[in-house]
Amino acid sequence: MEQRALGNTGLTLPKISFGASSLGEEFGPVDLNEALRVVRSAIDLGLNFIDTSPFYGRGMSEVLLGIALRDVPRDEYILGTKLGRYSHEHFDFSAKRVVESVDISLSRMGVDYLDICLCHDIEFVDINQIWEETLPALRKVQEQGKVKNVGISGYPMHIFKEVLKRTDLDVMLSYNHYTLQNTQFEELVTLAQEKGIGMMNAAPFCARLLTNLPLPPWHRATDEVRACARNAAEACAAKGVDIAQLAVQFSCANPAMSTCIVGSARTEEIEKVAHWANEVMDEELLQEVLEIMKPIHNWHHIEGRPENNDA
Repeated sequence: MEQRALGNTGLTLPKISFGASSLGEEFGPVDLNEALRVVRSAIDLGLNFIDTSPFYGRGMSEVLLGIALRDVPRDEYILGTKLGRYSHEHFDFSAKRVVESVDISLSRMGVDYLDICLCHDIEFVDINQIWEETLPALRKVQEQGKVKNVGISGYPMHIFKEVLKRTDLDVMLSYNHYTLQNTQFEELVTLAQEKGIGMMNAAPFCARLLTNLPLPPWHRATDEVRACARNAAEACAAKGVDIAQLAVQFSCANPAMSTCIVGSARTEEIEKVAHWANEVMDEELLQEVLEIMKPIHNWHHIEGRPENNDA
């Protein structure tokens, strides 16, 4: 698997990484043995950066990772988790909780340090707290060696722009914003490179929008967005290609994005994604799909507090 430098962190990440949200049953029930197996399979396939959060399964993902990684040498994988979001309604970005959250995550996963720790979904709170309290507290934990690199994650592009005006980060993670349908994360490349910040891209499928699977009932896509996505999927099918394959290949093709995080609790799905990532993308089909997507290019929704979305 191709490796890429993560900003100025000194880390190199595979262009496709393993997202462990599915281990927390965020997308449906999982088989315990299969969930443990998929972690080892991902590492064996070269997806040796693992992204998780205490929010995923309210701790379940981290606990299962702790079991799955028990006999894996620490230098064989890169581990990232998050803090601040603990349920759909529970957010706590206080300095006290920063310290507690890191220690709990380390204990759950049976490790001495985290390669990356992110403030999770900061759009749901007053982001002034993030640069005034949360990040300074996390930097203190970093000084203790428990965390190697710190950053933020979230959905609206506005939060990244605001935080970057006021403080320095090591890394940042965006989801749904560098895909066949939405490429807004690319707007931050120049600034990130100037500051040496590593960019991590997640969710190439846009919560199944760019697959042939039915959308979850909570998906916010409008009728127009859904129709364009269906048309794009049909165009791919006519060429004998699963749109999910093209989605993965596009989202990991930009070298400015150090990695694209893809999650699944099924080994066969992770194997498929790894295979797709190493195949040559059909450029003609890509242009056809991007043309179909033009009417909905960069469509997005409001997430979190309205003031933390587009200014």
